[in-house]
Amino acid sequence: MSRLRIKAGKKAYEIIKDGGFNFDDVCAYFGAAVGPRWLVASGFDLTLLEQNILGRSQAVHLIGSSAGAWRFAAWLQPQDADCYRKFMDAYINITVTKKDTPVTILEKFTHVLNAYIEDDALPFALANKRYRLSVITVRSRGLVASENILLQKSALAACYVLNFFSRDNVYRFADRVVFYNGSKPPPFCFQPQFRGRYVRLNEINFRHAVMASGAIPLVVAGVKNIFGAPRGVYRDGGLIDYHLSHQYAAKENDLVLFFHHQERIIPGWLDKKIKKRAPDDQTLNNVVMVFPSQYFIDRLPDGKVPDRDDFLTYIDDSRRRIENWNKAVALSAPLGEDFLELVASGKIREIVEKF
Repeated sequence: MSRLRIKAGKKAYEIIKDGGFNFDDVCAYFGAAVGPRWLVASGFDLTLLEQNILGRSQAVHLIGSSAGAWRFAAWLQPQDADCYRKFMDAYINITVTKKDTPVTILEKFTHVLNAYIEDDALPFALANKRYRLSVITVRSRGLVASENILLQKSALAACYVLNFFSRDNVYRFADRVVFYNGSKPPPFCFQPQFRGRYVRLNEINFRHAVMASGAIPLVVAGVKNIFGAPRGVYRDGGLIDYHLSHQYAAKENDLVLFFHHQERIIPGWLDKKIKKRAPDDQTLNNVVMVFPSQYFIDRLPDGKVPDRDDFLTYIDDSRRRIENWNKAVALSAPLGEDFLELVASGKIREIVEKF
C-alpha cells in the first residue's frame, strides 16, 4: 500500500499526465497553518532540502502562515537542513502546563524561534537567492485585538457567525498582512482578488513576523507593533489563510507544490465546520497536493496525525506526547523519498488524482 496520495488541479493534472512532474516547474511551495500536524511534512521537507531539489532554475516562493511560515523560516538559513532539525527538536520538546496563559505560551514559542533563528544569520536568510519567504499574518481589528479572553472570544464568535454567510466578513475583524523577502512582493499580492498589505522583511522584524504568524487566537498572545508594518496586534495568519485560499502560480504552466496532512482543504480557520467551504477551481488550478494515505495515518501513534489537542490529552504526561511526536516524525521520514521515486519512475502519472 502506498503511503502517499497526490491530487492536482486541472492545469497541474494535464501537465503531469502529459509529461510527468518537473521540479523546475515549481514556482511556489505552500505551507498551511496546521499546528503540530506539520510534523508529518518533516520528512518531505528534509528530502527536498538535503537534495537541493527546489529553486534550481528559478527562485521558489515559500509561502506560509503559522506552522507553514515557521517551517519555511528554516529553509532560508545557513545549513538549512540542520536548522530545520533544530526547529523540529525545539518544537517537539515544548512543555505546556495547566498554569500556562497566552503570555507564557508566547514566551515558550519565542524560545522555539530563538533555537533555530540566529541574529547573525538573518542577513544571509534575507539575501537568499534560491528561496523567497512570504509570511502571512493578520492584523487584528476591534476586540479581536484584545488580550482579554472573554472580549476576544466574543469578537471571534461574532466573526464566526458572519463568516458563515460570507468569507468576506472576516475582513471586518482582521486585515491580511504579508511579510516578504526579496526585491518585490510575491506575485499573488498583485492579483485582483488579493485583499491586504505587504511589508518587506528585514533583520528587525523577521522574528516578530514569524512569531505573529503562529500567534493562535485565544491561545497565544498577539505580537504588537511590528517594525515597518501598520501599528496593531498581529495574530495567526490562519485566521484568513488557514490552508489554501489563493492562486500562487505566477505563470500559466507554473506548479504550486503543497504537502498537506489531509485530503480536505479549508480556506480559513473559521471555515472548519462549514463543509461546503472550499477553494475554487482557479485557486487549485496549478496545485499539486501531496498528502498521507489513510494506510499511513493508521500506523501513526494513536492512529492519527499529531495535533494541538495532544497538548491537552497528555498535559500530565509530556514525555508520552514527545515520544509519540518523535515516532510520527520517524515514520514520516521516508515520505520525501517516496515522492521522488514516484516522480523519477513516472508512476506519478498513474496515481495522480483530480481535485
